Amino acid sequence: MQLRTVDLLVLLLYMAGVFGLGCWFARKSRKPNEFMAAGRSLPGWAVGLSIFGTYVSSIGFLGNTGKAYGGTWNSWVFGLSLPIAAVIAVRWFIPLYRSGEEVSAYYHLEKRFGPWARTYALVCYLLSQLARIGTILYLVALALAPLTGWSVVWIIFITGILVTLYTLLGGIEAVIWTDVIQSIVLVAGAIFCASLILTGMPEGSGQLFEIAKENDKFSLGGFELSPASFTAVAPTFWIVLIYGVFINLQNFGIDQSFVQRYVTAKSDRDAKFSVWFATLLFPIVSALFFFIGTGLFSLYQTNPEMLNEVKAQVAATELARDNVEVTDASIAQKAATLEAKDIGDKVLPHFIVNKLPIGLAGLLIAAIFAAAMSSMDTSLNSSATLFLCDIYKRYFNPDADDRQSMRVLYTATLVVGIAGTFTALAMINVKSALDAWWKLQGIFTGGMLGLFLLGLISRKARNPHAVVAATVGVLLIMWMSLSKTEGWKAAVGGMVNPLHSFMTIILGTSSIVLVGVLASWLLPGPKPTNDPDKPPTP
Repeated sequence: MQLRTVDLLVLLLYMAGVFGLGCWFARKSRKPNEFMAAGRSLPGWAVGLSIFGTYVSSIGFLGNTGKAYGGTWNSWVFGLSLPIAAVIAVRWFIPLYRSGEEVSAYYHLEKRFGPWARTYALVCYLLSQLARIGTILYLVALALAPLTGWSVVWIIFITGILVTLYTLLGGIEAVIWTDVIQSIVLVAGAIFCASLILTGMPEGSGQLFEIAKENDKFSLGGFELSPASFTAVAPTFWIVLIYGVFINLQNFGIDQSFVQRYVTAKSDRDAKFSVWFATLLFPIVSALFFFIGTGLFSLYQTNPEMLNEVKAQVAATELARDNVEVTDASIAQKAATLEAKDIGDKVLPHFIVNKLPIGLAGLLIAAIFAAAMSSMDTSLNSSATLFLCDIYKRYFNPDADDRQSMRVLYTATLVVGIAGTFTALAMINVKSALDAWWKLQGIFTGGMLGLFLLGLISRKARNPHAVVAATVGVLLIMWMSLSKTEGWKAAVGGMVNPLHSFMTIILGTSSIVLVGVLASWLLPGPKPTNDPDKPPTP
């Protein structure tokens, strides 16, 4: 299953075009304000498409179709929580981040709780972005290697080098305008895919819905909200919705890549429009991805040959991974045990190569490839910005001129790009370590959100209250995340978290806010200061 020559050429041309566009913006990104904030001059619709593109990464496209193929539409409920988070972002977050000249999101944490809070958030964000870059590169390489015929290692290297170079040269404006193009191409390709699936059903489009209905594919999950729903294996509608609110508050409120986009908008009105544009667009396009997954399930049920071909490919891959001899008999035996959830991620690439017209298949694969590039360039630019604002200028050279600042931005972009690429390469053979890292990463980012919300909600909360709250919250999140692992069970045995994993960020974040508020009532604290260079005064 490999792309045809014409499709490979389209893929290469598309990548070259995106890279060239990013480099073109080099002439407009020669000063720190231009590199980090695009001179605060971009229209709201472009910023909104860029925010949307960050949500709809290549992993989201492949992952959502795979989830819908192997399961239901339960995960789509996540997108319904966006308007709730958007109301809070527009009302509080955007005015906060656009109120001054600072580009860093974590500058405001220092104003509220002191230097430790800024440093804590900075370290957590940079480590999470390193893991994010590595994960995106690795998973996209895994998906595209069978299609292109290129090795996973070469795809990681090529993508990492291209994105690092055009982000280094073009800055945030290159990031945003390439996001715009990539988002449009991805959505157009998805619409065409859905149309082909509808028209490809042997007995007409109605057959798609009949098969899907028979298998309960459109289910959004149960609507009960009882104590049992918090411990159920399959999350209910309400659990996914609440989980989505917290995750999207984390994105809109503390993620530097989102905050930086607010700053690039030419006015407060454009910044607010960008959030609402992305908020309303994402659930619609996400539904399109889920529909493609459901449609592919129905289509492949009516075409046993295609279904068996995908199962055989997955079976051969798993046998080779497990060091089992790969023969026709072993493949057939393994394929017979595979269920829809086991092959969901492989069906869309198979459909693209075998059913899309010559040229369009290459363009859609290119869009998936470019979406990965879009997610990575966002992480690179935001991380470089924090290196300059929160490390170099904060601790080493507060009066750095434009030339010194640009040198730091270029160096940081290059360093993070190289580190992210090697992180992806390391993930090829260290899967267990990756799983452990993601649990630890969840621990720290959950603490960041709680700290931000505590600062917004409680006027009385001060530095010591925040320290107590963050400590309690991180310990709770750590227990909820790690107590289900085999290592914990072997070492401790009991006290295993009985709740669904979605409850971790919900309870962890809430605990930080509640403990902080209670501590501010019970314990006296110093008065705040608006000068981040001075400690709070009593």
